[in-house]
Amino acid sequence: MTIPELAQEIDRLYQLGADADRDQARAAFAQLRSELSAGRVRAAEPDPSAVTGWTVNTWVKKGILVGFRAGETVPYPSADDTVPYLDKDTLPLKSLGPASGVRLVPGGSSIRDGAYVGSGVICMPPMYINIGAYIGEGSLIDSHALVGSCAQIGSRVHVSAGAQIGGVLEPVGAMPVIVEDDALVGGNTGLYEGTVVRRRAVIGAGTVLTGSTPIFDLPRGTLMTAQPGVPTVIPEGAVVVPGARAVNTSPGSDWGVSLSTPIIVKYRDDRTDTRTELEAWIR
Repeated sequence: MTIPELAQEIDRLYQLGADADRDQARAAFAQLRSELSAGRVRAAEPDPSAVTGWTVNTWVKKGILVGFRAGETVPYPSADDTVPYLDKDTLPLKSLGPASGVRLVPGGSSIRDGAYVGSGVICMPPMYINIGAYIGEGSLIDSHALVGSCAQIGSRVHVSAGAQIGGVLEPVGAMPVIVEDDALVGGNTGLYEGTVVRRRAVIGAGTVLTGSTPIFDLPRGTLMTAQPGVPTVIPEGAVVVPGARAVNTSPGSDWGVSLSTPIIVKYRDDRTDTRTELEAWIR
């Protein structure tokens, strides 16, 4: 099937729900998985006309859900033959060889088939990339990092150790987490609920961004607050660090407590770029 035909078929199978023909669902999902793995289809893609600069391909998310529903739990090999992994047979691991240009370091990492992983990507163990995710060329997925289903990571992005890039598979129309080219995602960060990180931004270690997170932009003197139906967007080149804001209502104000909040402290300059260039040495 052509890609438009595949999209129509997946929409049809999704609407049928449990009544969908299982063989047809498995065949459509196998083709979708192949297209996702090759990067010819994406769960979300750049769209200059959209408010966020991205648009969601809803039918792709529907297809992944169709694949889950049509799968049967089967054993997968593990280090111990008597204790195999058990997962859906429609969701095998991605097959990689030397020609892929990917360096997958031994030690408990997994990439589900149906994820695109570009040439030059480095995966440090243990890390996990879920189906529907897109990892651009030359990026680094560090130890204990998670790239969730349908998350979109650009080229030359460093996803640091312990970072959690939350996938947004449902609702199918929701924006997945987007991290654009040349961004740095610090250690133990959390990006959730369709957050969009523009190119060259730096998310400092320990920062958590959600769809309802207010963000204080100190250089521009503005407060970015959540708007209905619009994801959190971190501006291009912004340097974001964890911060705190006082609780102004009683009894919180009486106790002197505060809530965590991200703060934009600056925008990238030559000094910031020099520090981030140190990552090149590990490649």
